[in-house]
Amino acid sequence: MPSLQDHFLIAMPAMADPNFNETVTYICKHDAEGAFGLVITRPSELSLGEMLGQLAIELRDRRLAERPVMHGGPVEPERGFVLHRSEQPFEATLAVSSEIKLTSSPDVLAAIGSGRGPDPALVALGYAGWGRGQLEAELGSNTWLTVPANPSIIFETPVEQRWTAALGLPGVDIRRITHYAGHA
Repeated sequence: MPSLQDHFLIAMPAMADPNFNETVTYICKHDAEGAFGLVITRPSELSLGEMLGQLAIELRDRRLAERPVMHGGPVEPERGFVLHRSEQPFEATLAVSSEIKLTSSPDVLAAIGSGRGPDPALVALGYAGWGRGQLEAELGSNTWLTVPANPSIIFETPVEQRWTAALGLPGVDIRRITHYAGHA
């Protein structure tokens, strides 16, 4: 299977797992060893201002204080990640695509707090992970729709509209999808 890095995994209506029902997951890495991504549609109860306060990082731009921190997935929910478009160098950054970067080092949060960080940025706690062959098996059972990612959905679309917007990329009308799937 070709890599799904820089793609959206869109949960189909029949998704039974409550961690992923009506979600869009941005795939940051996908290779023979497995896959790793961040759910971009589930705000946690934590705001960016609260999170930075817990880390003793001053937030100079108060407009960012109420920005939600996403629940990136059920794996390692205390671990933080930042999706951004910045070319700034940070300690631990993966270039997911030519446009989107993933940083997992605390220096990006310090930069955001000081007003010198990437903006726009999506901050998430936790991630979604699949072992070798696991994602491919789930794709075979029609629980996910895959589509090349669109950065505007991550960074510009309101959270509550991302699932529907992502479904619209391949022209899917969610009102016409059944909650069951078959194989022809």
